[in-house]
Amino acid sequence: MRELDERTLPAPIYDRLLLWAVLGLTTLGMVMIYSASAVAAAESLGDSFHYVKRQLVTAGLGLGLMVLAMRTGYRRLEGMAYPLLLLALVSLVLVLIPGIGHLAGGARRWIRLGGLGFQPAELAKLAIVVYLARSLARKREKVRTFSIGFLPHTLVVGLFALLLLAQPDFGSAVLLGVLLFVMLFCAGAKISWLVGSVLLSIPVLFHLIATEEYRLRRFLAFLDPWKHRRDIGYQVAESLTSVGSGGLLGQGLGAGKKKLYYLPEAHTDFIFSVIGEELGLVGIALLVLLFGILIWRGIRAALFAPDAFGAYLALGCTALVGLQAVLNMLVALGLLPTKGLALPFVSYGGSSLVVSLWAAGMLLSISSGSGGFLLPQRSAR
Repeated sequence: MRELDERTLPAPIYDRLLLWAVLGLTTLGMVMIYSASAVAAAESLGDSFHYVKRQLVTAGLGLGLMVLAMRTGYRRLEGMAYPLLLLALVSLVLVLIPGIGHLAGGARRWIRLGGLGFQPAELAKLAIVVYLARSLARKREKVRTFSIGFLPHTLVVGLFALLLLAQPDFGSAVLLGVLLFVMLFCAGAKISWLVGSVLLSIPVLFHLIATEEYRLRRFLAFLDPWKHRRDIGYQVAESLTSVGSGGLLGQGLGAGKKKLYYLPEAHTDFIFSVIGEELGLVGIALLVLLFGILIWRGIRAALFAPDAFGAYLALGCTALVGLQAVLNMLVALGLLPTKGLALPFVSYGGSSLVVSLWAAGMLLSISSGSGGFLLPQRSAR
């Protein structure tokens, strides 16, 4: 019998709906970054396309990683879980060292490489997802035991969260905690440990907010942005005004006013508000629809992954992108305190875009597999 080789095997069938959702979000991001930044970039940098050109460069790198992940397959990442985790850990330590980490806005979150900046926090999020996927897949029979299924994962994520808080990056630290909760819950960890960890984290979060003036100010602004509209609530108030002024169809692409030095971080953290102002409810609905498709197809990929590692990896990548998207939109709508989390695929930021596209490539690779591994069913006990 003739042996089959790679040339005789059928080409993998990728989830086209997921692929188009990812490409649609990335394209929408490029358009809105130019709209949100063109005037400011022309006046301050002499080039209205400055931010778009930089985003295009990183999009090229991210798309390259996405295609690489699709072609090589997600299983190769299982052996890279610990090296990737170590690389992320080292980068989180290095960014805290003066002279290596770049200080901006009171936070040391970037490592500058020539003219480009790299945010170790973005790599750390994906590294944690890959690590948890590998570990939970290998320990799935013992995930309900405290010493094997719960404690080691909590300690690793806790260490990364502490390094993120040292930058400080409170939003990313909280995101890691939520990611851990989601993946442990879906893996079948005991509810009592998960609920207990949440209850124990509440006083810690309260202490972190109450002892840092800037976090306390953000929380007060969240409680009543209109009362503090001229000072600590300025960002939230301008964001709400921007979204509200868009109406049903928006003021037109490029015609928004709030991005003209009224809305801070218009092309990064608050690009959702620019979309609301210029494209209206229709634009917001399109954005939510694209993210909804991505989350739906990601969950589907997790449920029907060929193996346990693929299932947990798809779950983690979907949660990583979906949670950041939801948190960013809630902040822009004044439903959460400001956190500094980017809108995946859409906000300006090379590190976020590269990691999001890489995660999308992993999802597409998993979706191309065949099989029916289902995440463990939680018992009623």
